[in-house]
Amino acid sequence: MKLFRVFLRFVFAMLALAVIGGVVFWLRPVECARQTLYFRLSMDGFASRDLTVAGYRVHYDAVGPEGGAPVVLVHGLGGHAEDWANLAPFFVRAGYRVFMPDLPGYGRSQQPADFSYSVPDEAEVVIAFLDATGLKRVDLAGWSMGGWIAQWIACHHPERVNRLMLFDSAGINAKPEWNTNLFMPVNAAELDQLDALLMPHPPQVPGFIANDILRASRKNAWVVRRALNSMMAGVDTTDKLLPNLKMPVLIVWGAEDHITPLRQGETMHSLIPQSKLEVVSGCGHLAPGQCADKIGPEVVEFLRN
Repeated sequence: MKLFRVFLRFVFAMLALAVIGGVVFWLRPVECARQTLYFRLSMDGFASRDLTVAGYRVHYDAVGPEGGAPVVLVHGLGGHAEDWANLAPFFVRAGYRVFMPDLPGYGRSQQPADFSYSVPDEAEVVIAFLDATGLKRVDLAGWSMGGWIAQWIACHHPERVNRLMLFDSAGINAKPEWNTNLFMPVNAAELDQLDALLMPHPPQVPGFIANDILRASRKNAWVVRRALNSMMAGVDTTDKLLPNLKMPVLIVWGAEDHITPLRQGETMHSLIPQSKLEVVSGCGHLAPGQCADKIGPEVVEFLRN
């Protein structure tokens, strides 16, 4: 009888935990998904770290052999370090040490109120990050706005970059043909429009998840708005800088990208004589995350050659 009572208590405790977990997931599905991702990456060897860079607290993930050649991956607007989670393992299996910082304002890094969130200022933080981690010269990659930041670094600090990789990158002087306010969606309809721009076949998002995504968007909208205002001013575009690049450059583009259309990648390719352009069929702006299996082998071959 006593053993049966212990068993019942255990069953009720498990049921209570399940109910609590269900409620938490219902109320905060985005945070639950984020914490699940953090746990999975930690189990896969990704080390989560913080350090002070240029006076700000910056979070980053690091993975791969300690003695491996360093690869630094810079995320895009509204993104975070873990956006590279699907592509990073390709570098690791090839023997590289991968560093994925959260830019100021994003992910688990500090959101300073006195920061401009401009491309040049974010680029200087990345340079300071290289200094703080003892990385003298790296293979550098950037995705979307992160690609713009990577271009800025390669153009103004070429001594720090061995090879440059640009994924569906912004940076050249090209006005968006879509409503940039969608990067700060305020309702489910705008969220659906943004998803349609980001990927060819967006999934149907349940209402409770959409509501939580919108809640997070409202919280971070001021950072995104400040970054967008700086980028849209057009003073930091790279058209005139790209022909001066001397290092090898790989440009990777989703064929169905509607945020930064393929013609922008083709323009970058024409401006950088030694660049190589790889177009990934069936993929959109989120190609490094959603099409990593297609992209990974090409990127590793580029680095090895």
